Amino acid sequence: MPDNDTSAPEPTEDRAKEAAPSPKRRRGCLRWLVLIGLILIGGAAFYVNFWLYHPMGEGPAGPPVAAAPFEETWSERPVVLLGFGDSVIAGYGATSGKGVYDRLVKNPDDEFTDMQGISLSAVLPNLSENNLALSGSTSLEHLEILIPKIPKYSDETFGIVVATIGGNDIIHMYGRTPPREGAMYGATLKQAQPWIRNLEERLNTILDEIAERFPGGYHVFLANIYDPTDGIGDTVNAGLPAWPEGLKVLNAYNDIIQQTCTQRDDATLVDMHSAFQGHGIHSRQFWRSFYDADDPGYWYWDNLEDPNDRGYDALRRLFLNQMAEVLPERLQELRSVKKN
Repeated sequence: MPDNDTSAPEPTEDRAKEAAPSPKRRRGCLRWLVLIGLILIGGAAFYVNFWLYHPMGEGPAGPPVAAAPFEETWSERPVVLLGFGDSVIAGYGATSGKGVYDRLVKNPDDEFTDMQGISLSAVLPNLSENNLALSGSTSLEHLEILIPKIPKYSDETFGIVVATIGGNDIIHMYGRTPPREGAMYGATLKQAQPWIRNLEERLNTILDEIAERFPGGYHVFLANIYDPTDGIGDTVNAGLPAWPEGLKVLNAYNDIIQQTCTQRDDATLVDMHSAFQGHGIHSRQFWRSFYDADDPGYWYWDNLEDPNDRGYDALRRLFLNQMAEVLPERLQELRSVKKN
């Protein structure tokens, strides 16, 4: 029978030509693909540069220290510099001779020009050393382990105590164990409240115990606790487990440290927290309010817990500025009392 379908099929070649995109359309698609690729590459480069890249920087770090107070002897009495607390005072991660304690005692051979001759040895000719700081130690261990190691000094000896207390209480055990006193990582503020209150009592006990070891007089310079997240609290970006209320716990500890120093005549706060703000894992993020355009360097060592060499430089400057303000007058007062 005759085929009633009179429509003829289109040639295959003609259909292929109609289905294929025009050269103009192909060029447009290619431009979009290139643009998307550039955006992805740029985004990745931006993220790496401003979140993952942490250059330490070069040169001096931290506030300037006036040379004038260090050009005259503060006292010829026997003076001991007692290091107390955790790894920050122990100098963990620092190049030999460039931890905060070492730099306080004397200048390293390659000292920066602005700090040459500015150290405790320059103003205290009868200075001796005793650094008892223990890396990894908590405030509970400071009371139980370190305090018994402090000898009782003579009536002639004045004690300068430099201390960092409490940092390990907060960060241990990085969420690997349930939060507890002395290892609070991951705790809510409510959960940590009893441990925070205990710090206040323990800190005063530590300072009272130190007082008994220095019948000839002493003064404590106590640093508060820094924050490597620069106040943002994004511990995940630091490679740690999320801790939603971590900053609240840290701030509560720092409040106790500040209050203790304010309430006591024998202790001076060294505000390490404020000085290190903007030198943590977000130090290169120029859009942040804490960005330090003059020095966007990263001041922490590889373990995130301790300063690097530049961080230790900044910290010793903080200590020396407070010492220059407090110690000459304090030593003079004790000298006058002794004469009378």
